[in-house]
Amino acid sequence: MRAAAIHTVMSLPPGSPVNLSALSNAIDALGLALYVKDGAGRYTHLNEAAASLLKGAQADRSDADVFTPATAAALRAADQSALARDEAAVSEHSLDFDGQRSEAVAVRVPLGGGALLGLWLERSERTRMAGDLQQALTQLEDQQRTNELLRGEIEGRAQQDGATQLVRREQFEDQLRREIDLSLREHREFAVVYVHVDPAPDGTPPQDSAGRDRVIEALGRLLRSNTRAMDAPSQLDGERFAVLLSGVGLATAHSRMEGLRRQCATQIVVRQGAALRFTVSMGVASFPHTSQTQAGLLHAAEAALAQARGRGGNHVALASIAFGGVPAA
Repeated sequence: MRAAAIHTVMSLPPGSPVNLSALSNAIDALGLALYVKDGAGRYTHLNEAAASLLKGAQADRSDADVFTPATAAALRAADQSALARDEAAVSEHSLDFDGQRSEAVAVRVPLGGGALLGLWLERSERTRMAGDLQQALTQLEDQQRTNELLRGEIEGRAQQDGATQLVRREQFEDQLRREIDLSLREHREFAVVYVHVDPAPDGTPPQDSAGRDRVIEALGRLLRSNTRAMDAPSQLDGERFAVLLSGVGLATAHSRMEGLRRQCATQIVVRQGAALRFTVSMGVASFPHTSQTQAGLLHAAEAALAQARGRGGNHVALASIAFGGVPAA
């Protein structure tokens, strides 16, 4: 019935006479939010559902009086786009109210003279839960396949950490020294990445120590699946990790780690019925372009990581290149 109501509104030609009272009563029964704005962007009519969804919206007020500047600007742009097309338009929006986010689909219909009729449909919690469940099931299937592939590698785990199945720190340091020697002999690049788990994202379930352990295990799986046999992903301590990318330059390392960052941001870690989410910050440095010494390389990766965390997390930052100091190939 809701889809039929949206179709009816979208089928209204511009300038159609609308009995707002009758339309509001009908749409109220469906739980849809209906409003009308004048040419200046001020609300002139809101039904009960619209007043409930658009908290603070009322007649003679505009979006700038209700929402943050960024949200108000996005809504105004969508309004202008619908008016410019002179036809019904559909768009999706995220509305924030005191830290609570509401996802909604909006239909806008020009009424002539710059006026606009809008219809909002809030996405139900059931729809969001169904999406999370489907994503969790997909991840469980992926994990099952990963477990089958890793089953044959158990004998070689003597040099790997038991919790995350990553290379132990001392093995990482040994490989780093060997990679520097190889780079100096053969004049080739490699990259080092520092990774740190960010605090739990806003609006997600709190993460106790057991929840963080599950997050770290999930990150370990992602690091293994996104690195090659010649690379060395390692857990340095706690929530800090390092990755040695053999024979990889700065640009390629950034591209690969950006892909890993996005995977982490969309990963769901299920614990006791709660869907935990996490993000990571990364600092990327390369040898010899960032630095020509082991200490300098690690310091540069550390500085880049601090820069990524300083941006609020969920970022990949690159270390600066030491122009003029790189040996010729």
